[in-house]
Amino acid sequence: MGTTIDTRGLSCPQPVLLTLQAIKKLNKGQIMVLVDTDTSKENVIRAATSQGWQLTEMQKEGIEYQLTLTRD
Repeated sequence: MGTTIDTRGLSCPQPVLLTLQAIKKLNKGQIMVLVDTDTSKENVIRAATSQGWQLTEMQKEGIEYQLTLTRD
């Protein structure tokens, strides 16, 4: 497993900024991002895909999402 970023409780643009920081550090591999709003989920996915990453898994538990982003 790669890096896990817990952005629950943070409002945008913080989840996106933290995800982009991890993307810059890793360049490839796997990042798991935990978010707790639909807006954060959509924005994180959009930001990651714009950087060449793919959403490979999304799990929902209550209002929280676990997003798995991957880049080879």
